[in-house]
Formats: sequence, structure tokens, C-alpha cells
Amino acid sequence: MSSESYDVLIAGGGVVGSSIAYFLSAGTDSRDLRVAVVERDPAYREASTALSVGGVRQQFSTTENILLSLFSAEFFREAKSVLAVQGEGPELGFQERGYLFLAGSSGVPILRRNQARQQQLGATIELLWPEELANRFPWLMLEDIACGSLGMKGEGWLDPYSLLQAFKAKAREQGVTYLTDEVTGIRNHHGRVEAVNLAREGQVHLGTLVNAAGPRASDLALLAGIRDLPVRPRKRFVYRIQAPEELPGCPLVIDPSGVYFRPEGDGFLCGVSPPAGSDPDTLDLTMEYELFHETVWPALARRVGMFDSIRLGSSWAGHYAFNTVDQNAILGPHPELENFLFANGFSGHGLQHAPGIGRGLAELILFGTFRTLDLTAFAFHRFFDGNLVREENVV
Repeated sequence: MSSESYDVLIAGGGVVGSSIAYFLSAGTDSRDLRVAVVERDPAYREASTALSVGGVRQQFSTTENILLSLFSAEFFREAKSVLAVQGEGPELGFQERGYLFLAGSSGVPILRRNQARQQQLGATIELLWPEELANRFPWLMLEDIACGSLGMKGEGWLDPYSLLQAFKAKAREQGVTYLTDEVTGIRNHHGRVEAVNLAREGQVHLGTLVNAAGPRASDLALLAGIRDLPVRPRKRFVYRIQAPEELPGCPLVIDPSGVYFRPEGDGFLCGVSPPAGSDPDTLDLTMEYELFHETVWPALARRVGMFDSIRLGSSWAGHYAFNTVDQNAILGPHPELENFLFANGFSGHGLQHAPGIGRGLAELILFGTFRTLDLTAFAFHRFFDGNLVREENVV
């Protein structure tokens, strides 16, 4: 039986868990802190991070999400220096080519309203009308489009696996322990988590337990007796396509149908969220193509003429850690377990918000409060208070 103990144990070593570990171990206040990360899949074959599209955007409707994204963009630009290990900086491949949200006439008020808030908070977002869209992106078919919203900087995509490995390598250099293991039990006493059982290491005592288990977050919460964490594993498909030619200046495009596409190497990545009622909870990663043929391809062909002649290439499935209540992050302690902290429910934007989430959770653990950016809107108690975080720009 293990006699190990840690000040902070993070269950889940994906990009969010590793970001928390990095920020916890980065400051002078963390000098003597013992931090461990437990990861069941150290090769990250099934990890949501490694299987994501790597999108980075500021075009959200809620203040906290916009500010998290602004911090992320700054962090990604500086990552080569701040995440350098032994003088070697990571190459994240951050391409600031923007997100382009397209809308018909009914969607224009939403784009206007969101742009006003985004610009007020410091994001550089432009509204483009059909003539401007046609001049900038002559390959777009715009018959049903009334407006587009384009991020001019700080938006685009990066290599998600490189970001994850950079956080992990830097956290380890700063003294964080990574354990290839799995939490199999949690022991509570008088409103606190005292210890966890690990499949290999046995019992480990701790000061704070962070749930960063992604799509398995609810399973981990159940081990602590928490039955009301509204996070479920939902499967998402990423389709790789080959097209006859490139699209000059192509950003990540969000069609009014919800279908998206962006350049990737000599082709494109594309996909769409399944319709409501056809999105079951599952940890399965079996690839399916019905959604592509029935929904994605027709929408692509309507928007870009040459997409009528695409060829489907190697594709894959990944998971969203889907918050079934309001599709936003759940951060901070459970009301009945003060040292059990959530970092869950990102519903597809965990990767792009990982730097801000890591910084915020580290502040909460070290100082008992958010210092840099107030993220209390994402607290668990909002589900009881009725103060839900409604995000209009869900992709």
C-alpha cells in the first residue's frame, strides 16, 4: 500500500489537467507544493485533446469565454519561450487565420450583438457584408448569406497534441509528478476528500483533488458520491477531405447549418455536431460516415462549388465532455466537498481555454480565489441558483 501524499492530485492529464499542473508549479508561491497528475492513457490515443480540431476563437457571446480566449491567444504566441524546456521551445503551429461565422438574415442581430461585446472586451472582430465577403473570399457561394463575422487576429487553429505535450513537459520540469494510473476509489471525511485509491499505486493522501477527467468526469465524481455532475461523453467526428484545389486565405468557416471546415495540409478538416436527440452518451470511438454523407457534404457543396468533387480521406472520432445543462465550463469546488475541484464540461472549447483555466484553477488552489480573471460564473452552484451561463456561439 502506497504511503505517498500530495498537496494537489489532478485526475486527468489532458491539456486542461496539464495546464493546471503547469500553472500550479510555475510560481514562487508553488515552490514547495507537491503536485501529481494521474493519467490512464499516457499515449493519449483516446484523449479528447489529441483528437480535437485545435480551433482557437474569441467569437463567443459570454464575457468570461471571450476573456479566456484573449488570454489564450497571447499565451500561444508566447508559448515557445514560456513553455521552453532546457532552452527548447515547442512549435504549436498557431495559425491566426480567423474564424468566419456566416449567417442568414435572421442571424445578423446575433452577430451584431456578439461583435459589440467582443470588441468592447478587446477582440478584433469585423462584420463583413456580402460584397465584402465576395471580394475577400471569392470561392464562397453567398446567395443565402446576409453577413459574416471574421476574427482578424488571435483566432485560427494550432496543433493540439503539441500544446498538450508542451504543458506536460514544462510541468514535469517544474517538479510535477505524472503517474500512469487510474483513480478507482475516493475516501471522504467531514466534507473533504482525504485520499484516493489508485489502480497501481494504491492509497494516496492529498490536500486537493482536481477533476480534470474530461469525458469521464462524471464517473470520477461518482466515486466521491457526487451524482449530479452534468457532464457526459459525446462523440464527435472529424472528417478529412481532399479537394481539387486550395482556397486562398481560407479561415475556419462556420456555415449557418453548423457545418465547419478549415484547411489542413493539402486538404481540409470538416464536421458538424449531431442533431439534438441523436447524440447519445458514449465512450465509443467507432467511426461513422452517415452524418458526413447526409449533412456535412451537402452543406459543403452548397457553400463552396469545388467541394462537390471532394474525396473523403482518413477521418477519426473524438469526444466532447458535454455539459448537458448550459454547455459551459464547470469550475471550482463542489458545495459538499470543499477540496474536490471541478475543471469539467467544456463542451468542445477546453483546448482553446486551457491556459486561462489552468491559471484560474491554480489561483483558486493557491489563494482561495480567482485573482486574474473572475471565473465564478462557472461555479457548480449555478445549477441550483439558476444563474446558468448561456452561450450563443456553440459549435
